[in-house]
Amino acid sequence: MGQGFALMLKRLRKDFQLSIITLMGLFGVLGITPYAIYRLLNGNILVGISDTVIVSSTIFAVLYAWRTGDTVKPGIYLASVFSIAATLIVINLGVNGLFWIYPLILFNFFMVSPGKAIIATLLVLGSLVGYAFWVPGSVFDSHYQMVSFLVTNLMAGVLTFIFAYRTRHQRDQLQILAIHDPLTGARNRRAMNDELKIAVSSKRRRGTSYGVLVMDLDHFKRINDEFGHPAGDQVLIDFVELIRNSARKEDRLFRFGGEEFLLLLPDTDAAGLEAAAANLQKQVRNALKGPAGPVTTSMGGAILRPGETWASWLQRADQCLYQAKSAGRDRSIIDEPPAPPTTEGPAPQGA
Repeated sequence: MGQGFALMLKRLRKDFQLSIITLMGLFGVLGITPYAIYRLLNGNILVGISDTVIVSSTIFAVLYAWRTGDTVKPGIYLASVFSIAATLIVINLGVNGLFWIYPLILFNFFMVSPGKAIIATLLVLGSLVGYAFWVPGSVFDSHYQMVSFLVTNLMAGVLTFIFAYRTRHQRDQLQILAIHDPLTGARNRRAMNDELKIAVSSKRRRGTSYGVLVMDLDHFKRINDEFGHPAGDQVLIDFVELIRNSARKEDRLFRFGGEEFLLLLPDTDAAGLEAAAANLQKQVRNALKGPAGPVTTSMGGAILRPGETWASWLQRADQCLYQAKSAGRDRSIIDEPPAPPTTEGPAPQGA
């Protein structure tokens, strides 16, 4: 029990949007359930049913988010349900229901993107104003009250939009910084470990073939020693740009050491990995220049084997890189796939 709770807390700390959906869902269930019970017991069936729909939808969406890891669809679903239910409640209760629109605005900005939230807010306000003109006195006691309500809601919506947009932008920037190398823009070792684990899982469940190339710039230390670290940094930046332009769009590049990089290649067999290594080495040899002339790279590669761990896979590629450097550098060595098991029986005995 305690271990399960600890795992839940860990997941909430890692997934911001899941934590928001869970927290808002908890507040929604605890805050609305008493109203639903009270209204159903007192014969206010329409509003009571609306409250019940909100509570049940909230529970369903939160469970869906936890089960699938998808927080986008539950967020849109909850924002839609809450907006429709709040509109019906206001139409039924009149002025007494208007107070629910303010928390609805905040709720929607937490559930969906700022753009979708502002659209939802405008649709709710437009529906209420339209109904108020259609049935005078049903929602607002006077036009002055309606204008005051619209002005305060639009002010709340605009301010919340600015806050939500700024917060989302800062969170996106933090996520980028957390998984990218600040110098070259390549993904860092933390992201690499996660991606390799995902590749192993994909191999196990769907049989997807993956290859990796571990790359090391030859004699890079000399560049730093003779020309300074700014010159070495520029070589690293140029190398990353060159690899990105030469690799496929689906290939992912990581920097996990000073001058060591890893390229993850999905849907690649041994022959494809060898061809990719040869092409990348040619591109680097011909195009990558340092202060003292051309810069080359050594590579080691390996195809992920069934049932293999990501650490073992990386170690095999790293061993091939070591062999390439020991053999003279500026070359690539790809780990050979294991030989298929023989099915032939013993040779027949002669008569």
